[in-house]
Amino acid sequence: MKHRTWIAAAIGTAAVTLAAGLWIDALGTGHTDGGLKADPVGAEGTSPSGEVSGGVTECVGTQPPGSLPGLPGAPKGGSDDTPLYRTLAYIDLTKRRHAAVFTGLSVDQPHQTAKVWRIPSAALDADLCGAAEKGVTIRLHDTDVNRTTLDALAGRISEDMRRWEGTFQMRVVGVDERGYVDVGVDHPRKAEPIIKKEFGPRHIKVTYMGQIEADVG
Repeated sequence: MKHRTWIAAAIGTAAVTLAAGLWIDALGTGHTDGGLKADPVGAEGTSPSGEVSGGVTECVGTQPPGSLPGLPGAPKGGSDDTPLYRTLAYIDLTKRRHAAVFTGLSVDQPHQTAKVWRIPSAALDADLCGAAEKGVTIRLHDTDVNRTTLDALAGRISEDMRRWEGTFQMRVVGVDERGYVDVGVDHPRKAEPIIKKEFGPRHIKVTYMGQIEADVG
């Protein structure tokens, strides 16, 4: 599941933040990726600028099933009371302690894998790998930026959502868990050099986004 924040221009400049725990659908307006699903197919380890962002390492959980607390409000023995979901809940809490290095999180349900993007950190890796329950794989991807920095960059870009009306239309701004800000526009070729000149070339990916329509009634 994409764990990102979207800011949609078509219905006003409003941030739509996916629920911190990955186990409920996002609420609000704008574009979201509600519901759990596997990661998108793409070039892992490659930044929007084409540079290799780093390596990938894995660890397999060794803690007994049930060793981690369940999800808040989830019934005991329910579909959310599993090693994967309990491990995801732990990661969501842990990222606050490691905010300086944490970048993003997604889940590969079919393979019982939690994918974590982070600035390489022995402390974070040991924390997550040491807590994961049996049957869960933690896949750790290297980045060079933390989520706090990406959120700040997305905020700066979103403040200028309507600045270039007439040249191109900026329709959505989102933080991708893999380590960049995704800017959806109607004309990427026109928009990319302008956006990257204004906000810098790093950690920004300009993509095509069709017209967004707000729900009425």
